[in-house]
Amino acid sequence: MRLKRFFALLCAVATLSVAMAEVPNNDKIFAAINDSNSPYYYPNLIMRYQAGEQLTDQEYHYLYYGYAYQAAYRPLNDNPGMTKVQNIMARIAIDTPSVADIDELIAAGTEAMEYDPFSPKLLNIMAYAYGTAGDSVREKIYADHLAAILRTIAASGTGAKEKEAMHILFFSHGVDFIAAKGWNQRKSRIISREVEFIPFESPKNKLKGYYFDYSRMYWNKPDDYTFKRERTWQFNNLKPREYK
Repeated sequence: MRLKRFFALLCAVATLSVAMAEVPNNDKIFAAINDSNSPYYYPNLIMRYQAGEQLTDQEYHYLYYGYAYQAAYRPLNDNPGMTKVQNIMARIAIDTPSVADIDELIAAGTEAMEYDPFSPKLLNIMAYAYGTAGDSVREKIYADHLAAILRTIAASGTGAKEKEAMHILFFSHGVDFIAAKGWNQRKSRIISREVEFIPFESPKNKLKGYYFDYSRMYWNKPDDYTFKRERTWQFNNLKPREYK
């Protein structure tokens, strides 16, 4: 029951943000994050994010989409930390993990976030890990980051049509966005060079699925590269604390 309420909270927050939708303006974002006098100057934003400071939704917008211009953004590279996280999650007892398992999970999650600092999956895992370790401060930081990133993605488009696709930085973010709602999905389909469609297992509010714009991943894609999907799992494997 607690887990269902947690999902409901995230879903409600994301839904509220759609009314204030802001499709990412690449030129505007690039100019702002590279201006040292801008409130959205990227080195300052990412430092505040990593320090666990509270950010506004507008700051999260520039933080998330501004990451596409950073040298660290390599969406086509392997993430060894994520592989470690997946292996740990596959073997631990979620409800009764050992202290050693949680310590190992936090270390692997921290490594994985160096490649993908805004992964909803990783943020959820880190909230779970710190909460299980008894660190309620860091647990809430990661839970707040998770909710904010989901809001940011939701505010970038309705997802109901190809021309209203939500904008994501990694394929996994679209999968995680749907999983955070507690919905099951079927295999995604590439619609164009910029958009993919992820169908729901069953229609939701008359929608058959969501469209996601993955074009930022394509900016530096080698001509001979074939996109790969990483393994994922539903959010309901974890039980982070509910925050009101």
